[in-house]
Amino acid sequence: WPAGWIASVARTGAAFPGAEADWPGGLSGAALLAVLTLVLVPVARWMGRCPWVCSAAALLLVLAVLRPAPLTRVLTGWPPPGWAFAMCDVGQGDALVLAAGPGSGVVVDVGPDPRLADRCLRELGVSRIPLLLLTHFHADHVRGLPGVLRGRTVGAIQTTSLDEPPEQAAFVRRTAARARVPVMRAAPAERRRIGALDWQVLWPPGAAGAAGPVPQDPNDASVTLFVRTGGLTLLLPGDLEPPAQQALLRSHPELPRVDVLKVAHHGSAHQDSALLRALRPRFALVSVGRDNPYGHPAPRTVDALRGQGAVVLRTDRDGAIAVTGQGSGLRAVGRS
Repeated sequence: WPAGWIASVARTGAAFPGAEADWPGGLSGAALLAVLTLVLVPVARWMGRCPWVCSAAALLLVLAVLRPAPLTRVLTGWPPPGWAFAMCDVGQGDALVLAAGPGSGVVVDVGPDPRLADRCLRELGVSRIPLLLLTHFHADHVRGLPGVLRGRTVGAIQTTSLDEPPEQAAFVRRTAARARVPVMRAAPAERRRIGALDWQVLWPPGAAGAAGPVPQDPNDASVTLFVRTGGLTLLLPGDLEPPAQQALLRSHPELPRVDVLKVAHHGSAHQDSALLRALRPRFALVSVGRDNPYGHPAPRTVDALRGQGAVVLRTDRDGAIAVTGQGSGLRAVGRS
């Protein structure tokens, strides 16, 4: 019981938005820490003789750790007013949010880290999730699920029809069962609407008229959505590889140009040029981890997107990304 209490306190503390801060490593980090300690020790002694200063410092520390969303929004300007789509900065993985009303959002994938997924949704002010879609069961898309479910109302979880890898599919079902959230498959030809938000399932095969065998590769079984929200259009293709991208285009030759493309598979080099030409996105957003070992996003993918006229933003450099406005007023802004 004592060890359990210590672990519970640690987990709770680590889940706070301001529970950690970047600090340089090596000799430079050690030297900076030594200097900071020499400065703070006399300051702390002085503050001990000033109760009001101590109280103010304690309040500031609590606010810095808890980072309540309204205060964060005022101080940082994040998220921008009227955001319609957000790409969370969750490292090497995907976590996307479609605004569905005040305090409400449809979430597509949850990234690899529960803390980062939870923090992103807190900052966006999302407390209600009418639908949470997991495009496929790779860990970098599903392991953040406990953080998304923490303290939020979730209507249902939808998944792809391929339970691969099986251990991650089982993890999703166990986690959902503990939270008493129903799990269902994304239905063929499914179309849903929440207020101004409207989306359609285009893939995998069998969805919306797509013909062919069910893909046996988890990436190619990614649930792919075509989304309209207000005057904004988006394509969210999960981690589709070129053969599935080509089949998607054959099944839906009527695909229009989109305002926003979530670049498949973290901007890997494996992209279908014909699909990129058909979509001609105004903004291409890449969810990718800093210094990842895969070389994502691939330079040739970035060049191909820019060659189609797209503005490319990426979470490893731009931080979390939000899309606002429409038409000539369409903007995609990074937090960093």
